[in-house]
Amino acid sequence: MDEKTSRSNFLPMKILSINVGLPRLVMRNDEPVSTGIFKEPVAGRVPLRTLNLDGDRQSDLSVHGGPQKAVYAYPSEHYPYWKQQLPDMDLPWGIFGENFTTEGLLETETNIGDRFRIGSAEVMVTQPRMPCYKLGIRFGRTDIIKKFLISERTGFYFSVLKEGEVGVGDEFELIEKNTSGVRVVDVTRLYSSEKENVDLMRRAIATEALPDSWREYFLKRIRREHQDE
Repeated sequence: MDEKTSRSNFLPMKILSINVGLPRLVMRNDEPVSTGIFKEPVAGRVPLRTLNLDGDRQSDLSVHGGPQKAVYAYPSEHYPYWKQQLPDMDLPWGIFGENFTTEGLLETETNIGDRFRIGSAEVMVTQPRMPCYKLGIRFGRTDIIKKFLISERTGFYFSVLKEGEVGVGDEFELIEKNTSGVRVVDVTRLYSSEKENVDLMRRAIATEALPDSWREYFLKRIRREHQDE
């Protein structure tokens, strides 16, 4: 079966690893840069709050963190692909900067606005993760940024609807499936490979759970398409 489209059909949706980290200074082009992308797995029950997990922080809140990017999830199903792409690299859980390394949740099947109960918390899918230069810092190679986007294996962010505690092994219980049908991968493709798909952009704009920044971005694109006609 195709890992990207079928793997989660028969797997339980659950957390395999919870990863947190505080910002640290690293050198980039001989300049110090603060980044929170270095995450380490933690054990036990972890409080999940509106902005992040206990023990976790983001360094640049203009592009990371905030209520609509409170928790970053990355599918464990993608790790074999990256081990093939990067055979010389050690790839421990959390290397993509994810808070939740998950099983059974894929970008091709998860809709923007899907709501889940996890542990005693409730969360909602908001958007895919767009790679920035700090992913290159974590991997020690700048080409990972393009590879990551082209792969469409981006993972996605959750907002926290109800604070609670989570732990490894907790299963995601689907509370509500967003009927708009705009998947995480659809948003990624609109940004990268389907830039002229106006119909899909309109559906994305109509999806209330999608952050305003994305909706405004697609609205400007539609206006530009009309101007070019």
